[in-house]
Amino acid sequence: MKSWNFGIIGTGMIADFHAKAIQELENGGLAGVCSSDPAKAKIFAEKYNCKAFANYTEMLASDEIDIVTIATPSGNHMEPAVEAARQGKHVLCEKPMEISLERIDKMIAAHEKAGTYLGGIFNYRYNDTVPLLKEAIDKGRFGIISYVSVHVPWWRSDEYYNSKWRGTWALDGGGALMNQSIHMIDLLQYLAGPIESLQAYMATIGHAIEVEDTATAVLRFKNQALGGIYGSTASFPGMFRRIEITGTKGTVILVDNAIQTWQFADQTEEDVQIFNSFKEIKGGGGASDPKAISYLSHKKNIEAFIESIEAGRPFEINGTEARKAVEIVLAIYASAREGKQYLF
Repeated sequence: MKSWNFGIIGTGMIADFHAKAIQELENGGLAGVCSSDPAKAKIFAEKYNCKAFANYTEMLASDEIDIVTIATPSGNHMEPAVEAARQGKHVLCEKPMEISLERIDKMIAAHEKAGTYLGGIFNYRYNDTVPLLKEAIDKGRFGIISYVSVHVPWWRSDEYYNSKWRGTWALDGGGALMNQSIHMIDLLQYLAGPIESLQAYMATIGHAIEVEDTATAVLRFKNQALGGIYGSTASFPGMFRRIEITGTKGTVILVDNAIQTWQFADQTEEDVQIFNSFKEIKGGGGASDPKAISYLSHKKNIEAFIESIEAGRPFEINGTEARKAVEIVLAIYASAREGKQYLF
């Protein structure tokens, strides 16, 4: 079995989740790290017993590295991702893939040309309840889906935004939607399909930042279901994220990693077992503390990426798929700024 050598670009908070996940892989290990701050790279390398590279150019030129994960500020994803393709390295990039569709398209094009893999990290997809919900949708158990919504009433302190990049259009690409709620927006489109149109509002209510800390949108899906998105970092004390799917024959509500409602017209004993197995919320979910999440779903995301490379099949969250959530967020921003409906 091949062992994949990983490098991490960036040493911020999320890089620790990457490192912990990579260290537990059966067929992979952490070989190196780099940062715009060499001192931070050195500390990180000592912590995780790997090599500190001077910069991502040096790392990507090294034969010691097979795959890199990108954990830099969102607006700095494209340059290392494109260089990685030139150097024949596979890339797994933190959400959002980038802050504009143009920059994402350059990443996709570079890896298509190189024949390397570009994948996104949307680790919520790897929570145990999500495949169960996806299967129920695919089997038509909801009948005609009438409404789908995501709700992210989170809280972030002023201290959270005391950085050079958080809360900025240039590097964060947005606020509560682009940074926090994008996970749930990805789930929304993954489960319910493409959106036909939306109307949105956004505001900066609880923080002195240039981007939104609260936003909402009403949606019409191409399957004619209606829906909604709410995301905030100005909702004290921070409550669990939620997704609701309802139709003519069933309703499911997930709250964080747990099932609050799992009810179908053709209810079975297996449905009762599913509900009983996942009815309790485990962990803090990041509602008020971004560190209060498990790295295990990141591990599953990384394992799935490796499996796709080894099997020679497209990764389920490839660049094109990871692009979709960014497109929706940008559509919400456009609708809110222009005060009109956005048509996809």
